[in-house]
Amino acid sequence: MAITPAADPQLVLLRHGQTEWSASGRHTGLTDIPLTAAGVEQAGQAARALAAYEFAAVYTSPRDRARRTAELVGHPDAVVDADLAEWDYGPVEGRTSKDLSGMLGHDYEIFADGVRVLPPDPERSGGSPGELLGEVRARADAVVARVEPTLAAGGNVLVVAHGHLLRVLATAWVGTDPRLAARLELGTAAICLLGHGHGLRTIEGWNLPPTS
Repeated sequence: MAITPAADPQLVLLRHGQTEWSASGRHTGLTDIPLTAAGVEQAGQAARALAAYEFAAVYTSPRDRARRTAELVGHPDAVVDADLAEWDYGPVEGRTSKDLSGMLGHDYEIFADGVRVLPPDPERSGGSPGELLGEVRARADAVVARVEPTLAAGGNVLVVAHGHLLRVLATAWVGTDPRLAARLELGTAAICLLGHGHGLRTIEGWNLPPTS
C-alpha cells in the first residue's frame, strides 16, 4: 500500500534492501555486498510504497547495495553522495555484535562503544581504525545542510543509504545527541519520513516496512 505524501515537503529516508551480511547481522561498512533476492523484492515493495511521491532531489550512498536499491525504486540517476556512505567500521567490519560481545567480555553496543574497540586489522576495511561517532554525525549534518534548500523550496527529497548512517542522520535532523540513534531501530528497505511541525524538525514516520 502506498504511503500518502504530506502536504509539506519531507525528507524521506530509505535503507537499502537486504544483503547476506545484513541478514546475519554482520557490520557492513566499506565492504560491497550485493542485494539478496529478498533484498531486490524489498526494493520493489519500497518503490510501490513511495509511488505517490514526487522527488525534487534523490541522493544515494556510493555503495552498490544502496545504488542498486535507488535504481530499483525508480531513481537510477540518483546523485551519489560520499557523505551517505555507511559508518567506516574499521576492525569491526564483518563482525556481529554477538561476536564482539564475546571478544570484549561485555555486551557490545556500537553507539556507546564505537568501533575502535579492537586494533586496526589490515584484513578489515583496509586497516582503517574506523570512524568516531562524531565523524559520522558530521557527515550526517552535511547531508542535512545539503537537502535544506530543496525542502525550503517546497520539494521532497529522497535519501537512500544504510542503517547506522540513517539513524545518525535522524539525530542530526532533530538536533539531538547521536547516541540516541541506538534507540532507533531500522530494518532493511524500511522507510522514514522527516518533516516539520510547529516550527520544529520532526520525525513523522519511522521504520515503516516497505509494504506500508
